[in-house]
Amino acid sequence: MAKPKHIPPVKSGDRLELTVEALASSGDGLCHHQGYTLFIPTGLAGDRVLVEVSKTTPRFGVTRVIKRIEGSPYRVPAPCPVFPQCGGCKLQSLGYEKQMAFKTQMVAECLKRIGKLDFPDIQALPAEQPYHYRNKASFAVQEKGGKLRLGFFKEGTHEVEDSDQCDILLPQINEMKEWVRCLLIKHQISIYNETAHKGFFRGLVIRHSASTGESLIGLLTTAGTFPAAFIRNLATSPQIKRFQLSGIVQNVNPLATNVILGKTTQVIFGKDYFNERLGGLQFRLSLTSFSQVNPAQTIRLYDLIRDWADCDHNSQAIDAYCGSGGISLWLAKQSGPRVIGIEEIPSAVEDARHSAQLNGLADRCEFILDTIENHSFTGGVRTVIVDPPRKGCSDNVIQAINGMNAGRIIYVSCNPSTLARDLSKLARHKIEKICVIDMFPQTPHVETAVLLKLR
Repeated sequence: MAKPKHIPPVKSGDRLELTVEALASSGDGLCHHQGYTLFIPTGLAGDRVLVEVSKTTPRFGVTRVIKRIEGSPYRVPAPCPVFPQCGGCKLQSLGYEKQMAFKTQMVAECLKRIGKLDFPDIQALPAEQPYHYRNKASFAVQEKGGKLRLGFFKEGTHEVEDSDQCDILLPQINEMKEWVRCLLIKHQISIYNETAHKGFFRGLVIRHSASTGESLIGLLTTAGTFPAAFIRNLATSPQIKRFQLSGIVQNVNPLATNVILGKTTQVIFGKDYFNERLGGLQFRLSLTSFSQVNPAQTIRLYDLIRDWADCDHNSQAIDAYCGSGGISLWLAKQSGPRVIGIEEIPSAVEDARHSAQLNGLADRCEFILDTIENHSFTGGVRTVIVDPPRKGCSDNVIQAINGMNAGRIIYVSCNPSTLARDLSKLARHKIEKICVIDMFPQTPHVETAVLLKLR
């Protein structure tokens, strides 16, 4: 017999007066009406609001706020002029102490609900600098009404919210973005229209190191070349020296897709990489290399991993999903174990190898272009570190980790849901410590590190 279809107690267009109960993992307010779940964008616990239902499904509905009748006691003024239209920093109106409490609670709830794991003693490392911390930005671009929009997408849309400043970015990134905007307008560069799949310039990526002062700019385009005058203007501008630009590259993506970066990158000016420094380590990073976007919190995360790894000079550690080698190099330099980094992106492996040479650690770090489930390791493995993407580890990866019999596993995650799922499959190891490191203040994104020991 077919399951009876659940009919929501509300329909689109209905107006309701509600009190927000809590924050959902998305950063939206959450409440219930006749047992039915409703999400309230920009809502905080304690808000009393008049809303209009904009969407319903059998399990939940979405609303839009018409009027805030009474404000949450946790609400603070948001400094950003395009908040909350821009969907990036959804927690700007929530006091920072409460942001940390929300993130810690989210991890605890995911562990219990998804992983059936109860671990009450979750530590937290809040950011000392909750604004002006992010060292990388990917800007969307759009032409509307004859005006160039350069910024981020509005919440739930593909409409660009134009702004000359983002408060979580390093100030130099905002300045470089506005410099590029002026050049695009001056040289009348054709702007890409994703609906018609026409136009040339489709996005901008800027990376900057606060420690070295170096920067790298990526101009994202469809197939073709920039006008010679535009290139000349770029290469001879005094801003090159001011921003310590190591290079300007063109990344070509000719496909009609929402994927930002294409497979081809060519140098327009200088080099295709810049230098970053964390602690006493130098890193060579290209446009596509993965590295954490919050340097200060990254150092605290790496120090935590080093302490948990408990490796000596004669032991071996595996760094799965090693990216450009940050964790591997930190361990090799600070603790001295032999580290094998595994990564399937060729450019990241190349950057990691260059960084190992640069820091005199090539004899302690080996970087392999492969995946952990496909590679055979020789010798005993004391510690395995995994730092997967949001989708977490596949069953094959979990099987490979379980088969290593490593004394310790350190799991670094940017998604509490997949973290909880994967931890439940690593049952041969017992959870010893969990720490929430706030890499992304003002946003609902959560970074968590977990130490597991073999039972």
